[in-house]
Amino acid sequence: MKVIHTIVIILLFLAFSGMKGDKAAYKVYNAKGHAADYEDILKAAKNADIIFFGELHKNPIAHWMELELTKDLFTDKGTNLVLGAEMFEVDNQLLINEYLSKMIRKKDFEAEAKLWPNYRTDYAPIVDFAREKGIRLIATNIPRRFAALVNNKGFEGLDSINAMERGMIAPLPIKYPDTLDCYAGIVKNVGDGMPAHMTANLGKAQALKDATMAHFLMKNGAFEGKTMLHFNGSYHSDNYESMVWYVKQAIRKTSFDLKILTISCIEQENIDTISKTDAAKADFIIIIPSTMPGAETK
Repeated sequence: MKVIHTIVIILLFLAFSGMKGDKAAYKVYNAKGHAADYEDILKAAKNADIIFFGELHKNPIAHWMELELTKDLFTDKGTNLVLGAEMFEVDNQLLINEYLSKMIRKKDFEAEAKLWPNYRTDYAPIVDFAREKGIRLIATNIPRRFAALVNNKGFEGLDSINAMERGMIAPLPIKYPDTLDCYAGIVKNVGDGMPAHMTANLGKAQALKDATMAHFLMKNGAFEGKTMLHFNGSYHSDNYESMVWYVKQAIRKTSFDLKILTISCIEQENIDTISKTDAAKADFIIIIPSTMPGAETK
């Protein structure tokens, strides 16, 4: 019996010793800067009403974890899970619905929809899983021409669009919390080495995007007992600002008490530590090595 016990201890020691040499693809931390793991994220997500997954658009680990979280939440929630995505503009919703309902073929959807360059590698797996399982996917992003209009002319530029076009953006007038760091920082940096097409209205254009994404997310199930999982660039949910701010404003106008969970992804050389600033960005932070090869970005 002692021999068996000794062998077991040796085998466990060898196993854990071998693991020390493995290079981790990512590490998870909570908002207090304490080490966490994927199971902690999943547990919290199961208890949330709205989950913002703040990704890095070019990072394969972020996209893989988005897919895994989608699959695991579907196992728990079934078709009460609703997906939303910055990667799709609202005027593509009809095409998305036709594809998810299997009315049109994959090649026709991909030929006609406005897809990001890295769609096939990074977002198609989520869309195809939604198609297979009957999960709703909501296009939340504003048609880029309207964001460009505000960037050029301010919110006044929206006065020129017709009623049908207004149905593709958040209800007017748009609240603009210009003191939030997410917008104030943009305005402060305009003209400081930024491209010429980025004007002093850029903060307003970003706010319009955030307000619109929040509007379509809330409009499509957040008040119907659904679990909403939204994929967006980390900028749009970091520090509980941007899109999260607009969602909270919408919730305050109701009697609902919806639980929000935020996830952020960051890249850094050493994933074994996290700064207080980065830890405060979200409820969970996924740190990925900055040497991780990435897919083509926008």
